[in-house]
Formats: sequence, structure tokens, C-alpha cells
Amino acid sequence: MGETTVPFLDLSRRDEEMHAEVSEAFARVLRGGRFILGPEVSSFEEEFASYCGVRHVIGVASGTDAIVLALKALGISPGDEVITTALSAPPTAVAVTLAGGRPLFVDIDPASRCIDPSEVEKSIGPRTRFLLVVHLYGRLADMEALSRIAREHELLVVEDCAQAHGARAGNRSAGCWSRAGCYSFYPTKNLGAYGDGGAVVTGDAELAQRLRSLRDYGRVDRDLLAEIGMNSRLDELQAALLRVKLRRLEAWNRRRRELARRYQEGLADLPLDLPSWDGDEDHCFHLWVTGCEERDALRSYLGEKGIETAVHYPVPLHLQKPYLVGGRPVFSCPEAERFCARALSLPLYPYLSDREQEAVISAVREFYRRHRTYACGGNAART
Repeated sequence: MGETTVPFLDLSRRDEEMHAEVSEAFARVLRGGRFILGPEVSSFEEEFASYCGVRHVIGVASGTDAIVLALKALGISPGDEVITTALSAPPTAVAVTLAGGRPLFVDIDPASRCIDPSEVEKSIGPRTRFLLVVHLYGRLADMEALSRIAREHELLVVEDCAQAHGARAGNRSAGCWSRAGCYSFYPTKNLGAYGDGGAVVTGDAELAQRLRSLRDYGRVDRDLLAEIGMNSRLDELQAALLRVKLRRLEAWNRRRRELARRYQEGLADLPLDLPSWDGDEDHCFHLWVTGCEERDALRSYLGEKGIETAVHYPVPLHLQKPYLVGGRPVFSCPEAERFCARALSLPLYPYLSDREQEAVISAVREFYRRHRTYACGGNAART
């Protein structure tokens, strides 16, 4: 590996611009002396609700907790089946298990890389109660088709929006297509905190009230429990920071889309499975992920050039050890397996410079010039 010249992600660049505002926000919290469920959390919840176009936001301790709490608030029972995608980060599956559910992993649509509605419909059984939809890499899944299936089979829908801050379809934000949308504010997200944090968004006032109780042990006041909940509360410092960042989120997402267009144009003639995207304004490009048969060789070559890359995700959820039975997979998800073996994430974040991105594009193109024979997407080609 050579010296890093293009980092995969550099959060310090973003933070330099906001230093004065963040310092003032933190000072405001320190002066107020309220650190848990205070005015900063309430204000952030109102502002994020307005941004998403939803009535209620409930700040919690992490994106994983957001899913757990949403499932619990909707009445999940031990052993209830929860259909979800095989292609996501491990916390998606872990949250289902922590909530007491049994995940049913189904395959992806190879074009969108999100859960395939036709596979969902085939997987519904007598114990299936929930559909957990993941909006992957910043793109919404096909919520119209999934919502129709859920209505027909009386499934409760929860959205995992951990990678979809600002993503929309038909002018509806991620999280607003179901009873509950679950966000993560992990530092690397499009809207990230300085630690863990999360939120559930909902238009259901009764559900919101129960979520507020469940995140605070199940209390209805300081000394009275209504049920057994969790300690999962977004703290004041993180909320104050998120309020500063929320004002920049749309601009950051515009820059992400600009960088995505440059990748699409600069790499269009190469044997890569580029993200399926028609250039609309709704994809928020949390990640820019391509697929290629030569993934490992390409990644090694870029590393030698000082360009950091990542793989999202090397192992699909149905092949993760806790979900095997007798060491063997229970579910068949060939498209997810195929994509995981080929996925490669290139640097994309708002403060990536044009010059750095040009270096990435140039290096990828150079790799293919040097490898005169290649195969990708099932098609052999020669430069």
C-alpha cells in the first residue's frame, strides 16, 4: 500500500467549517446544565420532523435501538417473522433479533440493490408479521410495490433509513412510507453525530407516545413505569450538534449527487456495474458502490496508488454465523451473494475535492488499460 492520497472518508474537513457553530452549540448545552432529554433534543426533533415532512420524531441512542424500539412499539412478539433484505449492514439483522423477532432474509433486485418485492411476496408465511425495508446506499426501495404487498398481507412495515437522510421518492422522504422510519446518526452518516445516535419518525401520535415511553425505561413520569422499556435517549450534546448539521444537509446531499454524476460519466464505458440512477434529485448517495468481477485486484491497485476504498458489504446477512443452522445457510439469496462478492465503494463525501475524484477516476481507468482482458457483469471484453 502506498501513502494515502485520497482518503475514503475524512470527517475533519467537514468539522473545520462548523467549528464556531458547534462550539457555541456545546457551550449552550453546558450553560443550560441539562444533558438528557432537554430543549436541544426537543428542538432537534421538531426540526428533523419538519425536514422529513412527518409529525413526530423520537430521538434515541442509536440506529439499532431505533429499529428495536419501533418493532417493540408496534407489538412484536417472540418468534414473529420479520422479512428483510439479505444485503445490509449487520445491525439490521441484529436489531430484529434483539427485538425478539426471527429475520427472514430475501434476495435483492440487482438493479436497485434493495429488497426485491417479488421475493418478499414469495416469502410470506403464517407467522410473518413485519416487513423491515432497508433503503440501501442512499436510494429508496420500491415502496409503492412493497406497501401494496404489505397491505394485501396485513404486514406492519418499518423502514431502515440509516443510509437515507434526505432521500425521497414522489416527494415523500425515507421513513414516511410506513408506520415507523428508523434513522442512525452514526458519525459517517449523511447526517452524523460525534458518537452514536438515532431517531424514529412516525405520523402516528399514539405510536410516538409509546416510543417516548419505551426509550425512557417505559416510564410515564419520573417514578412510574407503564411497561419495561430501554435506556435509549439521544443526549443534548449530540442533538445540539445535529441541529447545526441539519442546516447543511441539503447542500451536502447536492454535492454528493454532483460527485455521483461525475463517477457515472467518468466510468460509464468501463466494465463496472454502476449504480442504477437516472440523475434525479432523490438519491442521497450515502455511498457510491459499483460492482466488478475484478474487485479485489482493482481495490489492491487503487490502494497502491494511495486511494482508499471499502466494501459494503463482504458477507450478506443470511450467511452471517448467527443466522446459519448447523453451519449452513437457511435462505437462498444468490443475487445478494453475487453482489457482495463484487461490491466496491469508492470515495464519496461532500468535502472530497474535484481533483481527488479525478485521481480516483484516472486510476480506475488506468487499471483497465493495464488489464487488457477483463470480465465483468458476465460479459468478456477487451480494451
